[in-house]
Amino acid sequence: MNAAPSSQLQQFQECRLCGLLAADRQLTRRARRQLQRAGVSQRVQAVAAPPAPAPAPRNLVSNVSEVGIRDAPLKPLFPDEPPPPKEGSPKLRVAIVGCGLAGLSTAVELVDQGHEVEIFESRPFIGGKVGSFVDKAGNHIELGLHVFFGCYHNLFRLMAKVGALENLLPKEHAHTFVNTGGDVRLLDFRFKLGGKDIGAPFHGLKAFFTTDQLSALDKAQNSLALGTSPVVRALVDPEGGMRSVRSLDNQSFSDWFKGHGGSQGSIDRMWNPVAYALGFLDCDNISARCMLSIFQFFATKTDASRLRMLNGSPADRLLRPITDYLEARGVKIHTRTGARDMLWEEDEDGRPRVSGIRMTTAGRERIVKADAYVAALDVPGVKRLIPEDHAWSKRFDVFGKMHRLSGVPVITVQLRYPGWVTELGPKPEKHGKHGSNPAVPQRLSSDPADPNAAGRGIDNLLYSADADFSCFADLAITSPVDYYREDQGSLLQCVLTPADPYMPLSNEEIADRVHKQVLNLFPSARGMAPVFHSVVKIGQSLYREAPGMEPFRPPQKTPIDNFFLAGSYTQQDYIDSMEGATLSGRLCAGKIINAVPQLAS
Repeated sequence: MNAAPSSQLQQFQECRLCGLLAADRQLTRRARRQLQRAGVSQRVQAVAAPPAPAPAPRNLVSNVSEVGIRDAPLKPLFPDEPPPPKEGSPKLRVAIVGCGLAGLSTAVELVDQGHEVEIFESRPFIGGKVGSFVDKAGNHIELGLHVFFGCYHNLFRLMAKVGALENLLPKEHAHTFVNTGGDVRLLDFRFKLGGKDIGAPFHGLKAFFTTDQLSALDKAQNSLALGTSPVVRALVDPEGGMRSVRSLDNQSFSDWFKGHGGSQGSIDRMWNPVAYALGFLDCDNISARCMLSIFQFFATKTDASRLRMLNGSPADRLLRPITDYLEARGVKIHTRTGARDMLWEEDEDGRPRVSGIRMTTAGRERIVKADAYVAALDVPGVKRLIPEDHAWSKRFDVFGKMHRLSGVPVITVQLRYPGWVTELGPKPEKHGKHGSNPAVPQRLSSDPADPNAAGRGIDNLLYSADADFSCFADLAITSPVDYYREDQGSLLQCVLTPADPYMPLSNEEIADRVHKQVLNLFPSARGMAPVFHSVVKIGQSLYREAPGMEPFRPPQKTPIDNFFLAGSYTQQDYIDSMEGATLSGRLCAGKIINAVPQLAS
């Protein structure tokens, strides 16, 4: 059995925001990596031996079930490991449309069971909502800001399996709010008594009672609302608490929160920025189920609220280890290959069955044949793939309901500066209350020889109630391997939500408006101007987790026997995120594995 270095296991066991964003086709003209294309085999091999050993990826952790499940808050959030395939069991050919985390997660589970998998991606780079590429000038362009909650157990399990845990950098256990004028406040979960770390639920109580982001009255009302929430039940009955949370899907978080004594001040100064970061919606428009799901995880598990970020770009630090793992096991990944439509026919009992998918590569069409087909797409993508004549939508309620789902627009802006923007100096009159407070987690070393210490400023995800970008980070500090440059300074990545007012504007105007808001938050940066900017507009990103949308989320197994769905919008108890996508892939693969005898016949 391969074993991870003890330091890596320790890092994993310490670990636990939203995975963001899906790309517009217009944004996919350049990519860092072009993957080899190959054809699809046309026959099912009747019998498969157990999967052949493959080269171990970097720092492989093979006992992933023991490592990954250790702090899982709820059993439905962490499926059981499938049993190894029996000798002589059928081997399926599976075609997966979409190469985001949902598709990759599905592929890893299936190839580990010995099945033959091919993945088809319309863009020139992979990753979906987590995609990134390098532009002509060598800049790493991300499609969104990617932050890892400590309760991303399925994603950590996947990263352990492919050897990518070494690429996660843990941040201080505090959530940082940046207000106008450099006034930085904390929701600080760090709690020690007698030199000993104190965990859940007491660290959360300490954080909310002591935060200076809220007034004393707001904190009292905040405590009243959360103290009467299903989170309290979850402390002794996690499954029951989650059932209570699910029942609140029809209410907005604002309605629920204020109905239980919470204040508008708490919403304005704390919960709106958090809601925007989670689902790109404010508290008036996001489901109470979505917000309270996260609160339950925070309350019941110590590390759930602690954040991690990749040490560099998603393409190199998350996606490449996964594709290396898959390709070493025979998986073929085809980029620039779009699914035009799905072919289907009825069997002798009149039931529809997928007979192939029409693919296009560089203007050339071909029909891909498989035993099982997976649509691992975002909401707009899966709607396009469902047969246009609506035969399925009219006949099967699950497909008709999916048309009620929609995505939320978002814009991600990168600004590179010649100096350090989030560095907090010693003068409170310049930098706000915490200008000299050591509680604010900063990185103060600028030694480029140490990639974990490069740059100067706040080394964490940042929220703001005083800017149109609800969350942001200085990637030159948080993710220095690919983003720190010795001759330059901060690289701010800012997520504009709601993005609707900005969508018609030019990239230059958007970048200028964001820059002005940066200076409003950090007056010490006045006099600096960006030396580079990028703007990524996405018309429909995360699915809109509005009140009442939960019943319209489809299951992974559809009424079509050989057609399956993967994606964080499908039914699973997590929110639309990197973790939700990874979990959906595991659930999808599980449905396929259970159906192997029928699919093989």
